[in-house]
Amino acid sequence: MPPQSGPLPACAGLLLLLALPARAETLRLGEAVLEPVAIAALAGFAEDDLGAALAAFRASCAQPPRPVPAEATPGAPGQDLAAACAAVPDDPAAAGRFFSTHFDAYRVTRPAREAPPERRAGFLTGYFEPELQGALAASPDFPVPALARPGDLVSFEPGQTPPGLDPSLRAARRTEGGLVPYPDRAAIEDGALGSQARPVLWLRDAVDLLVLQVQGSGRVRLPDGRVVRLAYDGRNGQPYTSVARLIVAGGHLPLEGLTLARWTGWLRANPRIARELIRRNASYVFFRLEEPQAGAPGPLGGGGVPLTPGRSLAVDAALWRYGLPFWLEGRLPTPDGGTVPLARLVIAQDTGSAIVGPARGDLYLGTGPEAGVVAGLLRDAARFTVLLPRSAAGASAAPQPDPAR
Repeated sequence: MPPQSGPLPACAGLLLLLALPARAETLRLGEAVLEPVAIAALAGFAEDDLGAALAAFRASCAQPPRPVPAEATPGAPGQDLAAACAAVPDDPAAAGRFFSTHFDAYRVTRPAREAPPERRAGFLTGYFEPELQGALAASPDFPVPALARPGDLVSFEPGQTPPGLDPSLRAARRTEGGLVPYPDRAAIEDGALGSQARPVLWLRDAVDLLVLQVQGSGRVRLPDGRVVRLAYDGRNGQPYTSVARLIVAGGHLPLEGLTLARWTGWLRANPRIARELIRRNASYVFFRLEEPQAGAPGPLGGGGVPLTPGRSLAVDAALWRYGLPFWLEGRLPTPDGGTVPLARLVIAQDTGSAIVGPARGDLYLGTGPEAGVVAGLLRDAARFTVLLPRSAAGASAAPQPDPAR
């Protein structure tokens, strides 16, 4: 619910004044404008389950930090979480005070490219962990391989593409003559990997493989009833193209009401066109076989921690450090096709080839069919607010009021 307009009572105005960030200047990150906003002014912040966000944040703190190229850019905001991680409380009830004391909030906006000038909202989608059927050996029922990471695949950190390669490539193939672009999906399907193509598991059809690759991981039930996980283990670095979007662009299905079940069902009903459309997605994901971790809420994300349903966000890792908190405001679909308000603190713990830009995110929604329905429907012009860490000195010198009080 947006803040109401009109004059504020004197006490409320004083609270907001006290809650303004210690450094209230507008910042920039790439094309993004980061506009300061008081944490206490974020509608719904005090009512959110901040303890759940704190638990996800604590998990990220246990991982070694990764470099963010944006931090080397003059004027880019700092994203060093060391001081905040050192101060994480054990008590979930202290989450509100922790986030308001150790972070400053900045609304992420993007200048419109067209006139008149205006601020554009972000874009939030959802993803999930599918539950599929498969086997450890090929058979007529399970003829499609999920491949292991090839030994000649070299993955790049964001912003670290070697000279001589297209900067948009996120991986390369190691050869005797040096690094070259890795084969795309069509070439891999046509045998370009040779002996490097090592199946780790076999699936029912190419549609199941596509779903698995788009979501990044999945639980697979074997014929003997055992459940294993196919976990993300790298990709070929080629550009990602949404097959669902190609279906809509081709006039085969409307965007309105386009659920995962609907577009995958259409692919299976139209195998000839399906093969052509799937091969137009040059990106190809490789997997490793795992036993699901007991007690882990979800698969491992790019940040190295198990994903938490509803609290883990995939972001553009070339811009944002894993572990950063983001406040989301928008609408969340329900399994019955309705929507409910979304006002939630989430933690950046994953990334994806389609997640590009400062105000772009993909919310992890859990495992199974219901999560898949919601993920398929989530396409929201959500508002993103990033919580950037204060310096240790700033945190002690300029505490903000606890929004939960």
